[in-house]
Amino acid sequence: MSTSVSTSSGEVVLQALSARPGGPQLLTLSEGRDDVALVGGAVRDLLLDRTPRELDVVVATNAAGLARELADALGARVTTHERFGTALVEWEAGRIDIAERRAESYAQPGALPDVRPGDVQEDLARRDFTVNALAVTLAGTGRGELHAAEHAREDLAAGRLRVLHEQSFLEDPTRLWRLARYTARLGFQAEAHTAGLAAAAVAAGALATVSRARIGAELRLALTEADAPGALSAIDALGLLRALDPRLGFDATLAPAGLELLGVLDAGGRRPPRTDLLLLATLLASVVLAAREPVEGELYTLLNELEFPAGDRDLAIYEAISMQAAAERLAGAQTPSQIHAAAAHMSPEGVALAGAWGKLEGGHQRAEAAARKWLSELYKVTLVITGEDLLAAGVPEGPEIRRRLDAVLLRKLDGQLGGSGHEAELSAALGAAV
Repeated sequence: MSTSVSTSSGEVVLQALSARPGGPQLLTLSEGRDDVALVGGAVRDLLLDRTPRELDVVVATNAAGLARELADALGARVTTHERFGTALVEWEAGRIDIAERRAESYAQPGALPDVRPGDVQEDLARRDFTVNALAVTLAGTGRGELHAAEHAREDLAAGRLRVLHEQSFLEDPTRLWRLARYTARLGFQAEAHTAGLAAAAVAAGALATVSRARIGAELRLALTEADAPGALSAIDALGLLRALDPRLGFDATLAPAGLELLGVLDAGGRRPPRTDLLLLATLLASVVLAAREPVEGELYTLLNELEFPAGDRDLAIYEAISMQAAAERLAGAQTPSQIHAAAAHMSPEGVALAGAWGKLEGGHQRAEAAARKWLSELYKVTLVITGEDLLAAGVPEGPEIRRRLDAVLLRKLDGQLGGSGHEAELSAALGAAV
C-alpha cells in the first residue's frame, strides 16, 4: 500500500535536484513526460538536506534511451543491463542510475529477483526500507508529486528503518548489510519488529543463501562508508561477520586507533592512504589472533570467495598476519633509521595497524610512537640521487647499487650526511662501505 500526496516536500526535492550535478539536464530531458521520477535514497537524502551519493531515476519504459540522451548532454558514458531494464550514466562529477519501473519476485530465498514491468506502487514495494520507498515526479501533470510507501513519511521524520514486508530479509539477505550501513550512515535505528526480523533471518542462516560475491560487494561498500567503523560495528552486532567465519569480528577500539594513526600520514606525493584496507586488515586480524595455527590460506580463500581484488587481498592479509611481529619491531626501534628498517617493508596501513595494536593489545607501548614518527615524518623521506647517478659515477651495475642507496637513506634519516642535496648524497654513496 502506498500514499500519493502533492505537498511542498516534492518541490523541495525538485529545487535541491536542480543544484546537483546532472540535475538540470535531467529536469530538462524530463519536460513533456509524466513517467520520469527521482526515487529511493536520493529522495530520502534531499528531504533530509543531505548530499546523495548518486541519483536514482525510474521511467515507465526505455531507460536506455533516456540514459543515452542524458549522457550526450553531460558528455558521460553509459552502461546498460538489459535483464533488469537499467542503465548507468557516469561522468567525473557524478552518476545517475536509470531503471524502468518494475515489480520483483524471488524464485527462492537469496536469488536474484525475477522482474516484470510494474507501476509506481509496485516499484515502491520492491524497495528495502520504507525510507527508501519514495518517489518524486519530475515533470508533466504530476510534477512535484511525492509518492511514498505506507509509513515512509513518518519513518523518515522519526529516523526509523522499517522493512516493507515480513519476508524482506529472507528474500534478499543483503538487506541485512544495508540495514547496518544505513544505521551508521543516517543515524537511524531499526524499528522493533524489523530488528526482530533481522535477528531471526541471521539465526536461520539466511546469509548462506546469497553468493559470497554479493556479500563481498556489501562488505566493500561498508568499508568505504563515511563512518565505516560505525557501519562495521553495526554489521558485527547483527552477527553478519560471524556468518562468514565464526572468528571474524570487529575491534571497535583497535580500528579507530589505527585510523587515527593513518590520519597523520604525510605521503609526500605518494599514494594516499587507504582506510578501507586498514579496516579490512583489522577484520582479518581477528581471525589471526583467534587461531592457533597459520591461517593465511584460509584468509586467501575467504577474500577470493568475496571477490576482493588481488592487490587489496594480498596487502590486507599481509598486514593482518604481520601485525604482531611488526609491532614488536617498531617498539624496539630507537633511531629514525631503525624505525625505517622496522617499517620499510610494510604499507602505511600496516604500520598504522601495528602501531595501534602494539599500544592497545600487544604490550609494545613504544610501537605507537615509532609508527607515528614514521608516518608523519619518515615515510616521505627519499633520496635525490638515483641508481643512474651511481652508474654515471662508475659504480658497477648490480646489487651494490641498491645497497649503497639504502645505506645513504639510513644515514640521511639519522642526519649523518653532513649536508643536504645531490652532492652530499652522492658523496656519501660513493664513500659508503658496502
